[in-house]
Amino acid sequence: MRIGEKTVGTQTVSDARLFLGLDARALEEVTALALRVEKGPEEVFFRQGEKAVRFFLLCRGRVKVVQITPEGHQVVARYAGQGDMFGCVPVYGGKEYPATAIAATRCAALAWDRPATDHLMRQYPRVAINALQLLGKELADLRLRYQELATERVEQRVARALLRLVRQAGKKVDAGVLIEFPLSRQDLAELTGTTLHTVSRILSAWEEQGVIQSGRRRVVVRKPHSLVSLAEDLLP
Repeated sequence: MRIGEKTVGTQTVSDARLFLGLDARALEEVTALALRVEKGPEEVFFRQGEKAVRFFLLCRGRVKVVQITPEGHQVVARYAGQGDMFGCVPVYGGKEYPATAIAATRCAALAWDRPATDHLMRQYPRVAINALQLLGKELADLRLRYQELATERVEQRVARALLRLVRQAGKKVDAGVLIEFPLSRQDLAELTGTTLHTVSRILSAWEEQGVIQSGRRRVVVRKPHSLVSLAEDLLP
């Protein structure tokens, strides 16, 4: 359905990197062209291979973006949080979604279809410039992930992944820093390109050392500095 509260919507889009530099009138038009999409936990925004008909700005919640490899393995490409864009294929001129986007928590998002996207990029060249900058950042992040997979020990990759999630969704609690959305050991294995058995072994060892505390789909980092040392391979 169309956005009803334009003030809230304009505030949301003004913080999105794709729309940086637009004036108030332009942001009003951007908001007027948006659709509101809401999903419950485990509901799908779009699936890998489907025709790319719109892109999304996450206003509330957490989205897991996963890819299926040619060998049939599932890989978690990223987690999107509040203010993040996802499913940006229409912005870059692509035809199909290269991944599946699943709501990890209850989510609310704004979405723009292809006609709206084409109109905004023609009407406001700043949007096209921002899109190129975002694409460059995504490519740089992708190269970094491949470098980690190719050169780092699995313990380093798991530690780096947890630190990224702490930065994105960390909440201070009595026990340490809680990653504030459901995160299973299988999710972490898919995020770091390893197996459930390996992740379970690593997390169990870190629990014994007091670095983390984990439960059913719940992770608390108790010693962030120790996790940084593990990520940088500073501990024996």
